[in-house]
Amino acid sequence: MVQSQPDLTPLVDLALSLGASEAAVIDSSLIQVSEQLALKCVQPRCENYGLSFSCPPYVEGPAGFRKMAALRPQALVVRLVVPAAMLLSWERLELGRVLHELVATLETEAVRQGYKDSTAFAGGSCKELFCQEYLECQRIAGGSCRHPDLARPSLSGYGVDVFKLIEDCGWNPYFKGEGGNSEESGLAWVAGLILIG
Repeated sequence: MVQSQPDLTPLVDLALSLGASEAAVIDSSLIQVSEQLALKCVQPRCENYGLSFSCPPYVEGPAGFRKMAALRPQALVVRLVVPAAMLLSWERLELGRVLHELVATLETEAVRQGYKDSTAFAGGSCKELFCQEYLECQRIAGGSCRHPDLARPSLSGYGVDVFKLIEDCGWNPYFKGEGGNSEESGLAWVAGLILIG
């Protein structure tokens, strides 16, 4: 007997009420991951590589993501559309914190609604976003995470094809300005997702 998928409309509505520009539910099997994308954390080496437990080499990469997605049939994808200048300034850190908080809140609510194995992912290094003033990630050092209510693993570290993810949600990953150039639109985006299960 085929089980029907749960109605995740309340989570979509919550995401939008919390400030997501867009939110959509997709089948987790659509999410594409690749070793090549995950290797971009290594070559060229990301400045945050190895600094937090939520980034490589401490995450399981594409193979780990595939295992998690196989056990969680649906995913809630969120996107924050922002002025492109934010990503080129110190404001990107605040934006990163907002994204982590958003997906962490949605994960918590999904668990509260009975989807106890829900797992959220965001962009950026949680070390840079939440523990910049500390020399090392406390979790890597064998302790507890300083911000377990906010810090979530990096989509990049798992090799998630975020542009394809955005297209699978029916959203355009490229904003067109008047001249047809996405840079002229002055807009950019960041995305996160929650595997629901």
